[in-house]
Amino acid sequence: MEQIKIKYFTDKIDKLEYIDGKSDWIDLRASEEVTLKKGEFKLIPLGVAMELPKGYEAHIVPRSSTYKNFGLIQANHCGIVDGSYCGDNDMWRMPVIAMRDTTIHVNDRICQFRIMKNQPRICFEQVDHLEGADRGGFGSTGKN
Repeated sequence: MEQIKIKYFTDKIDKLEYIDGKSDWIDLRASEEVTLKKGEFKLIPLGVAMELPKGYEAHIVPRSSTYKNFGLIQANHCGIVDGSYCGDNDMWRMPVIAMRDTTIHVNDRICQFRIMKNQPRICFEQVDHLEGADRGGFGSTGKN
């Protein structure tokens, strides 16, 4: 089992927990109250910093209910926390855009994360033609 060192910036949010058998994703919570008007951008503080295992990165995405409950979309659609972002002041945040006026309260679950192994080292070989079957290009399978 991999070990992750975690620092909490506040005692006002619930501690992270892995719910075995229910999800591979772990919920993250807002660590301060945030009020946004429609169209505003904000980096919502998540109240944690972590030291990930060597060779891993974290992927942060909205929870399935984030838009319904708060009217927020994640500005970068998937946040990537690389393993070098692991210092005492490297608090995780979620960049959001409000699609309606909204308030996020301390301890509200607004996003989730999972850790993934880093991409293996690769090299690119330039060729004139690829050997795979040609599917017709982007969007070629139609609407239905």
